[in-house]
Amino acid sequence: MDTSQNTALTRALTELPGPLPARGVIHVVIRHTDRFTVVGNDLAQHPGLSTTAVGFAVRIQSLPQGTEVGIKALAARFPEGEKLIAAALRELETHGYLQRARTRLPNGRIVTRTVFCNQPAALLRPRAAATPPQLPPAARPIAPPALMPEPTVEPEASPEPEPEPTPDPVATPDPPAPLAAPPQAAAPPFVRLVPPPTAPKPPRPPLPRPRELTPELERISTALLSDLRHHAPQFTLSEEHVRELVPGVAAWLERDAHPDTIRHTLTINAPEPVNYPYQFVKHRLTVLLPPPLPGAHDLTPPPARRNPVTPFQTCDGCERAFRAPTPGHCRDCRNEVAYAQAAA
Repeated sequence: MDTSQNTALTRALTELPGPLPARGVIHVVIRHTDRFTVVGNDLAQHPGLSTTAVGFAVRIQSLPQGTEVGIKALAARFPEGEKLIAAALRELETHGYLQRARTRLPNGRIVTRTVFCNQPAALLRPRAAATPPQLPPAARPIAPPALMPEPTVEPEASPEPEPEPTPDPVATPDPPAPLAAPPQAAAPPFVRLVPPPTAPKPPRPPLPRPRELTPELERISTALLSDLRHHAPQFTLSEEHVRELVPGVAAWLERDAHPDTIRHTLTINAPEPVNYPYQFVKHRLTVLLPPPLPGAHDLTPPPARRNPVTPFQTCDGCERAFRAPTPGHCRDCRNEVAYAQAAA
């Protein structure tokens, strides 16, 4: 059976005005009259958002207000999984398109409120004070010209006495001009709290190495790594990988770690399945490296500090006991000698 061809689209191409490009996309634009959503190019062509994040942003923007847009609600509506949806929502939060906040209702229930902005960069621009629109000169209404009354001929009247001069009206001051609105402070710059997905990742720490890789340490480390598959079949390592991981296990053994402890640390709570056992074992040997055991002098408590006690002395004059670092006279005897010298 022949494949059906879209003849309507081919016919629409022939009706486009002007020369068509030789390659690339050709747009056949049909104006929407109902059921459409306006999407800006800043979102559709955002360089830092993935295609999945852009697609979910358009989906959320097209939904009416009050629609549930949580991870569970979106996963129940669309074929993407929860992990992919959560990653897309985190991207939109990072670039300011989405904000999720927990709010307490009057009845005490806590709900999550999701706010979506189709153009977050516009929120950071300073907003000018709103002024009433002014019509152009051509559009301003023109008052009709006043009709001049027809001249009428009145009969001559007797001259009347001139009225008394009236005083000139007192000039009233013009009302004060309204105060100009104070300039609004510029919005604070957008601070990125989470690095974008395209940011370079920090380098991983190197595999620990012992101070000296002795033949005994190398033998025990090789045997421990080769024996992992007997305790957990998913930790089957190649001979080359065992050779590369030997310095890491030797560093643990040098710090007085028991082989059973090392084996338990490497295999406990492992995911199912372990797709890359070499990377998994290398990561745990590096991150979970125990500190070296302290020596005997490190565990000795510091000597207790005692406050020095001033000894008792016997006064050379009155033979009374008093506290002083060196022998001599007490304070009363020193005062009497000072008064006697001052009187003389």
